[in-house]
Amino acid sequence: MSAALEVRGLRTHFFTREGVVRAVDGIDLTLERGKVLGLVGESGSGKSVTGLSIVGLIDAPGRVVEGSVKLDGLELTGLGGDALRRVRGRRIAMIFQDPMMTLNPVLRVGTQLLMALRAHEPLGAGEARRRSVAALGRVGLPSPEQCLDAYPHQLSGGMRQRVAIAIALLHRPDVIIADEPTTALDVSIQGQILHEMQRLSAETGVSLIWITHDLAVVSSLAHEIAVMYAGRIVEQGPADEVLASPRHPYTGGLLGSVPGEVAPGSALVQIPGSIPALIDLPPGCAFRARCTRADVACAAMPEIAGCGDERAVRCFHPLEAA
Repeated sequence: MSAALEVRGLRTHFFTREGVVRAVDGIDLTLERGKVLGLVGESGSGKSVTGLSIVGLIDAPGRVVEGSVKLDGLELTGLGGDALRRVRGRRIAMIFQDPMMTLNPVLRVGTQLLMALRAHEPLGAGEARRRSVAALGRVGLPSPEQCLDAYPHQLSGGMRQRVAIAIALLHRPDVIIADEPTTALDVSIQGQILHEMQRLSAETGVSLIWITHDLAVVSSLAHEIAVMYAGRIVEQGPADEVLASPRHPYTGGLLGSVPGEVAPGSALVQIPGSIPALIDLPPGCAFRARCTRADVACAAMPEIAGCGDERAVRCFHPLEAA
């Protein structure tokens, strides 16, 4: 049986007056059915551009210049116009960090759910309303009937995000890409939404790519983790193994900066510097200027290579296995 989503050699570049920004520079991802893949990295690492590239939402001056994206065997790269719109929303959907990127502020919630349903299915008003109420109830919204008649500004941030998730789930897609959908919410609401997404994934069999910079989030949600840096995957493997025994120095630095991962009273580990500008990156490992293990070998780009069962790392000097 084929994977729900296969990404091979994906490259997305932005062509600016200053130069070419290689935001995504040759990544491979495989998302199994019913599984959650955590795509992790700092801001500017290329995570969001990866998600937008998969669903075909890259605007000029950017474009996918190379690679393959297959949804259950269907090639999405190069699929345009009406053909892509028939797939997007119905078989693959995206949840954004800001729900107001999904919701129209001047339309009632019910109207927007109705439009999303009718974009792919010829439903009557009664059936569309019934399914809309069911979708809002499924994501844990209280009084879904009343919510249908509300405008987005009349809802809290957590409720708006649940509405955005409900819209993504309307057609029970094969794959949902969630781009940091809980970042702007308080901790209690984050926990509720993460719990709902775990439950919905288990119940519906939907596969998730959860884009985040927060390793604490993926530790409780993801089956597999892919760590991204400067447009490339630098480490990938089962979530429990990556979190327990990181092999790339960047992954180790990310874990060392999480308060719960160090002993009480100990100083957090800080990764020096910041992600380099992605315009005309010099050859070699992009992390070498921030890495305490770098040497002359790192002036060449390491290939991503296996380092045990289901583990892979892009590094000449990986951390020792715990």
